[in-house]
Amino acid sequence: MSVNKAILVGRLGRDPETRYTSAGQAVCNFTLATDETYRDRNGERQKRTEWHRIVVWGKQAEIAQQYLHKGSLIFVEGRIQTRQWDDREGQKRTTVEIVANNFRMLGGRAEGGMAAGAGAGAGAGAGAVAGEAEPQAAAAAAGAEEMPSTEISDEDIPF
Repeated sequence: MSVNKAILVGRLGRDPETRYTSAGQAVCNFTLATDETYRDRNGERQKRTEWHRIVVWGKQAEIAQQYLHKGSLIFVEGRIQTRQWDDREGQKRTTVEIVANNFRMLGGRAEGGMAAGAGAGAGAGAGAVAGEAEPQAAAAAAGAEEMPSTEISDEDIPF
């Protein structure tokens, strides 16, 4: 038995980019930053940022394109995939990415910066699931309360 599972909570480093395959399937790419805080040998607090390439397919890709933007706080669940290709100079290149099978938009409208009315999924507050953005739109339109902006903590992890 083997397991290939990645779970990340972090912020988008850039706006998502969506393309479509020749078969018409959406594929969305973005980068996700995760932070680690630790104390060095001198007892000083240090912060290290790790960057992850995220790939989302299908309907979730379209939802990501519509509701996510640079700085959005999200939970991503998926698998680690390594790809190899030859660049223009003929050099072998390798990239490691997370192919997401699920993501959740965390934080509220105030934090996520949901632009003018785009808050259906993320603006409805923590816990909006990628495939559940449409039902969340009614709650957001009905005046759901905004969640306060906070740093990522143990309470932000949805498990």
